[in-house]
Amino acid sequence: MENKKTSGQSFWDILRFAVLALAIVIPVRLFIAQPFIVSGSSMHPTFENGEYLIIDELSYRLGEPERDDVVVFRYPKDQKKFFIKRIIGLPNETLEIKGNTITIFNEEHQNGLELVEPYVKNNSKNNIRTTLKSDEYFVMGDNRSASSDSRYWGAVKRNLLVGRALFRLWPLGRISVSPGNYEQAE
Repeated sequence: MENKKTSGQSFWDILRFAVLALAIVIPVRLFIAQPFIVSGSSMHPTFENGEYLIIDELSYRLGEPERDDVVVFRYPKDQKKFFIKRIIGLPNETLEIKGNTITIFNEEHQNGLELVEPYVKNNSKNNIRTTLKSDEYFVMGDNRSASSDSRYWGAVKRNLLVGRALFRLWPLGRISVSPGNYEQAE
């Protein structure tokens, strides 16, 4: 015996599938991961203009951001805009930037920890000393001479951090997991 579906049954099957798909996709998109397209050259050579990333939002709901994480955040001066930078300074730390040298002062490194940053290809000359509050992060682009970052507009509050770069999906030749990942030698 043949099982023929009426057009009404097909409509309800499609509607059920659509509702189920939305029930899965919407929470993932809102709470776990979201797409991001890199715009500009502030993170060159780590990220290039037009690269397509998936941002992990869940990690920062369950844990704290770490130094060297590549993060997407809402720009403090216009929260409708999103930026991508690398976390350099953590809450309650003091940063001293002299030319191309960044030194971190915190409880663990009271005499200072000089950052090793092999991902930085273009340096800039700054002389800054700043102390972060308990909910602030200091972020900088890897392309220091072409990056608008915390050196110019201040620290980023924790609530503005959206998530960290989890996957690079485009271009195909640069697909990677945890793009921009770098372990700090201490």
